[in-house]
Amino acid sequence: METPGGTVSAAVREHLRQLCLREFPCGTGSWNKSRFLPRTWRTWRELIPRDEEAVSPREETVEALLGLVRSPHSPWALLEGSSAEDRFLRELAIRNPLMLKDTFFYSYFRSLRVVDKQVSLVDKDLLKFLNLEELVLSANQIQEIDAVNLPPTLKVLELYGNEIRSMECLCAAPPPRLQHLGLGHNKLLGPLESLYVTSNHWPNLVSLDLSFNDLTDLQGMMASLSTLRRLRLLVLQGNPLALLPYYRGFTIDSLSQLCVLDDITVSPSEKHQFRGLGRSGDLLARQAQLVVTIGNVKGVQDTSVLDPEPGPQGPFITYSYYVTYDFVEEEEGEGSEYGGVLAEIVMPSPSAEQLAEDIPEDVPEEIFEEHEDSAESGLSAQSGEREDSLVSGGSAPLPGAADSAEELAKLRPRRDPRLCPSPGTVLFSTVRKPWTDVIPCSYEMQHTLKDLVPLKAFLLAGTTVTIVEEKILSWPAVLPPVDVPLPAKKGKGEKDKKGKKEKDKKGKDGKDTAGKREKEVAKVLAGLPGAPRWWRRRPWALWALSLLGPVHSPDLSPQEQKGSKKKELPKELRQDPPILRVLGSGLVVLEPLLAGEPLVSEVCNFGVIRTLETDRLTSLRDSKNKNKRAKKEKTKPAAAVYDGDYQPQPLTVEVQIQLNQCRTAEEALREFAL
Repeated sequence: METPGGTVSAAVREHLRQLCLREFPCGTGSWNKSRFLPRTWRTWRELIPRDEEAVSPREETVEALLGLVRSPHSPWALLEGSSAEDRFLRELAIRNPLMLKDTFFYSYFRSLRVVDKQVSLVDKDLLKFLNLEELVLSANQIQEIDAVNLPPTLKVLELYGNEIRSMECLCAAPPPRLQHLGLGHNKLLGPLESLYVTSNHWPNLVSLDLSFNDLTDLQGMMASLSTLRRLRLLVLQGNPLALLPYYRGFTIDSLSQLCVLDDITVSPSEKHQFRGLGRSGDLLARQAQLVVTIGNVKGVQDTSVLDPEPGPQGPFITYSYYVTYDFVEEEEGEGSEYGGVLAEIVMPSPSAEQLAEDIPEDVPEEIFEEHEDSAESGLSAQSGEREDSLVSGGSAPLPGAADSAEELAKLRPRRDPRLCPSPGTVLFSTVRKPWTDVIPCSYEMQHTLKDLVPLKAFLLAGTTVTIVEEKILSWPAVLPPVDVPLPAKKGKGEKDKKGKKEKDKKGKDGKDTAGKREKEVAKVLAGLPGAPRWWRRRPWALWALSLLGPVHSPDLSPQEQKGSKKKELPKELRQDPPILRVLGSGLVVLEPLLAGEPLVSEVCNFGVIRTLETDRLTSLRDSKNKNKRAKKEKTKPAAAVYDGDYQPQPLTVEVQIQLNQCRTAEEALREFAL
């Protein structure tokens, strides 16, 4: 083609020039000129080549020249993918090059393929092709076509992958013999397009392909297509209207003469199952339904084994894991329906009583002593079951308390940019779950959408699935004192009692009366219903006593119990904003749902993130939990847990997205009747 955005005839001339029909080994020249010299006694047959045996020794034979264009190793061979017409013209230019004139080309071509040549105009020179029956102008830049310039002999017209916005330009003077019209992958939009697919414009149309446009009016399109009595093959997949659950059944019942719909043969059983549905179009809701299911997450690294054991002043660390995906936003706004923010919401802090109730009673004491587990395992179990919001928006995180600017900066949420939804979409999330070797998300969400054009664009782009680790640090609202002696009874001997306590603390026997106090606390806690054994440890006992407030024990006098009320501390913990870490993120392709597939099922693999060190620590902790009743037996060393080749499981998540489709007319009327 001479210039970008040229005409069809210019593209055809450029194509013929690239075939080199008048250059060696084609055409006439020193390599074959003797075969075309006129014979004086036969001047009237001067265009007929001479016999092969009369060829000069310095010239090439016809067979030798044909071998040069037929051999794939020859520099004069045709490019791979050349058409049969190209091969015929090259061989004709060797056998009889004098026939190749303009009149021959205009009468010879019955099929023209001008694909991806940046053509933008169908010019009137196309009418010179007198016998043209097939015209393929796919993958060009055509926006409109003057139908007057189309040869009336056309039977096949393909315009795939152009920029045509309306069929109105084709209906001015359509080719009357046209049997196949291909307008897939264009920009047809609007309910008026159904007015241009009637028998008034295409009386002989047998096959129609309007796939992957933006057609939305299913009822109007079926009303117009029903006038095409010869229509046998129809392709509408990829349009927003094909996302309706009753699309196939409604189309089959509306077009009784149809044999193939979206490249799938229409069976007699389908016609029977959807009988009568075509007459109920006005009673059906025009909305699409998709169901998103997220299954198990595997291969997550247990980060909690690397954290130190929390002290009485914290921090208590909670880990939870969830999966996010973005989905197209409905006009009314799905975020308002769920009323919350996914990534940056700070849930109410659990109280100390809830903390004590959520920690299992049978946790072995050795696990705490060897720093293999901590109280945040109980917190993870508690926070993993909370029902957080399902939709992410853009609200700010709740501020946390801090003693300095540096600490405040550390408490800001660390949010990965991959957690931000794309424009026009909403971020959905599974429920937070604590760590296990296999994390069952058990998530299912049905999305019902009325605006089908944005839904089609979203399916073409796909959805991003992300596995997120959420880390929350919790602190006591008021730090417990290390040793707070209770005030004695006010009165005459108050100073004497104070001196006596100090003397007892540093007495001759060297015994610490503070230790006695801690033992009393341990006794109190041991007497509480359901109190675990590990609460008897000294730091936990002191902290728990300060949270529980007044202690009623026979070992304490009424005055001491009354004084303990004055030292009662708040029972709630304060939480820092969550620290988010993206463990894996990837794109799930949803275009098969537009191409007719009812289900997209994929196991997203994000690679290996686990390490040998953490797996050994996790395995040791789990083995101690299993052997807690046999404490005195020798346990297997951690180094021997993984013998041989270490092959950790990759990080994966199971994702399914299904497009709801009705199987019968009764089901469509029952589920989608207005």
